[in-house]
Amino acid sequence: MFTLVRAVPLRRLAFEHVPTLGLSLAIAEVAFKFHSFLLEASAFLVTWYALDALRYWAFDSRRAVTGVSSGRES
Repeated sequence: MFTLVRAVPLRRLAFEHVPTLGLSLAIAEVAFKFHSFLLEASAFLVTWYALDALRYWAFDSRRAVTGVSSGRES
């Protein structure tokens, strides 16, 4: 987490990664009831990773293929 915060500019972190974090937290709160902190925390992290990967494949990879810039270069 520390490496992510240091490596990614704050603006990009706020607009790209925080929304997937929030959605993952909401999903974990509603859907995961394993009665084990370790299992629920692991499921949350897997969900966050999967949503962030989907966001990347849906937006960033398309931008790389088409050469289209959103104006949010870092």
